[in-house]
Amino acid sequence: MSDLRKEVSELEQKSATAARLFDIRRITGGLFVIYGVIVTIAGINPSDADLKKAQGVHINLWTGLAMLVLGLFFLVRLKLRPAQAPADGPDPADG
Repeated sequence: MSDLRKEVSELEQKSATAARLFDIRRITGGLFVIYGVIVTIAGINPSDADLKKAQGVHINLWTGLAMLVLGLFFLVRLKLRPAQAPADGPDPADG
């Protein structure tokens, strides 16, 4: 009987690990951070033509910084509230 309990606890642990590994916040946050860094670097020193197109606004810089903030928000939220393993099936007592 103890072997069965050990096996069940190992499966529950694997399920929780898989739930955290494939959390969409990790993927989305990581992509926003990567693209935010790229766009911010592109916006640090814009050409005169780029500024003229954007009517004098450093749009790449502001967009890149916004993407960085959003990506970091996702990653911090993931760290503070990790995903829980899915609950077991329906309760047989519910009918």
